[in-house]
Amino acid sequence: MQINLPFVFSAKQKKNLKLRKTRDAITKFLFIKDSPTKVDFAFVLGSPTLSSIEPAIELYLCNKTKWIVVSGHGPVLQGNVLTEAELFKNYAISRGVPDSRILIETRSTNTRENFEFTYDLIESQFGWKNIGKVSISGKPFHMRRAFMTACTYWPSDLMLTMLPSDHPDDPPAKTWWQTEGGRRLVLRELEAVGEYTLSGDLSII
Repeated sequence: MQINLPFVFSAKQKKNLKLRKTRDAITKFLFIKDSPTKVDFAFVLGSPTLSSIEPAIELYLCNKTKWIVVSGHGPVLQGNVLTEAELFKNYAISRGVPDSRILIETRSTNTRENFEFTYDLIESQFGWKNIGKVSISGKPFHMRRAFMTACTYWPSDLMLTMLPSDHPDDPPAKTWWQTEGGRRLVLRELEAVGEYTLSGDLSII
């Protein structure tokens, strides 16, 4: 007679399982990605690399939005007098988006300011009462904080579609823990979410 004994995990296997569950929980929390859909405007968070604006450009080229709004001053690199928003705008124009369809905000230096400083710009250009759905693009690991900050500083009835960049250099959800750079960015982002929440810059209700 064959007796099937229950599978017993070794101590190392139990440890690896706990680590994987922790990693999966971090990934599920920070990395948000929706399917592209038609929006009133595509909002882009400035960053050191141009990949953040790619989803917004694709929306425009696919006729799923008529406007791109870019926010960000960023550190002006040595020898370059342009802000991140200006650099993003020039890149979008080179990809076929008309200058007249791109709005930029060039003062903000962090995520809170991205949303706070663009509020009046959107109101003057469109009127928030005329805006129902907005896409938000940025780095993959930054989507949760972007979403929570938008819920704090923009009208509460907006439908938000999160469209992160999909460039190999931007740590993706599936492999961020495999590189030192990816781990550093993701864990720093977790810390920033806590700091923003405690300072009242994020909505958690």
